[in-house]
Amino acid sequence: MDISSILQGGYQHPLSRQWQGRRALTKSMLMYPIFITDDPDATVEIKTLPGQRRWGVNKLEGFLGPLVQKGLSSVILFGVPFKCEKDARGTPADDPQGPVIQAIHKLRTLFPSLYIACDVCLCEYTSHGHCGVLNQDGTIHTAPSVARIAEVALNYAKAGAHCVAPSDMMDGRIKAIKRALVDAGYGNRCTLMSYSAKFASALYGPFRDAAGSAPAFGDRKCYQLPPTAKGLARRAIQRDVGEGADIIMVKPALPYLDVIADAAQLAPDHPLACYQVSGEYAMVCAGADAGVYDLKVMAFETVESMVRAGK
Repeated sequence: MDISSILQGGYQHPLSRQWQGRRALTKSMLMYPIFITDDPDATVEIKTLPGQRRWGVNKLEGFLGPLVQKGLSSVILFGVPFKCEKDARGTPADDPQGPVIQAIHKLRTLFPSLYIACDVCLCEYTSHGHCGVLNQDGTIHTAPSVARIAEVALNYAKAGAHCVAPSDMMDGRIKAIKRALVDAGYGNRCTLMSYSAKFASALYGPFRDAAGSAPAFGDRKCYQLPPTAKGLARRAIQRDVGEGADIIMVKPALPYLDVIADAAQLAPDHPLACYQVSGEYAMVCAGADAGVYDLKVMAFETVESMVRAGK
């Protein structure tokens, strides 16, 4: 056997196996999505997301405290309002008494070192369930959509969010948010993480159940990227870098590892995020429940594949 054929000597020990990765997975790389509802004492099981719940602000300490002690360093908040009056422009999104802003205040007090990101979108708060403001014919009206998204992002930053993360996929919203943050004095105080390459995926079903954000009519394919659109994803990543995004995200993750790899090449100087979405999580859990594999082993394998793709 030729000398160059011998590879196993390089990974025969658990430690040397770790060294074979270009980048190791660490706790600080993980961000926990938290669904915050407007019942302050709520703890409601989400049947399509095994082990996950909608939380009221009064329950956050008991839930997150043990995780923070174990090393959880960041969360991303999603508002799930049920008691508010939704309207065409998503007015409840940045209500100071709403779940997200109340949760920001609570978490800043409870866990001063916890990094708090906020998903910025309108779909949970609009009467029509779409991610922007609509024209009379039901199509997206881009200019007011972008203005409203920027307004919500700024108000989250003012409330104390360390990071705002627009997931709406409206054209030009990164530039508008960055401008709003800078003009208000938050440009160097709040990170802007862009859902740059967010695809129109069948994997969002459990999330829409969790967040109550399914559109009342139509779908979101006119603003989320087509699953086959590798070129569009590359263009969107480059656009958002140019518009001032601090972090680039690809969503979902596992079906789009090639796009994660593209993002690492297109934005080599930016941190790269990838979102293992609700459907991916549910599939991993379902396979483990069916005895196909060990849950912990598969959880690490899937997440490490994302780290590998974006190295």
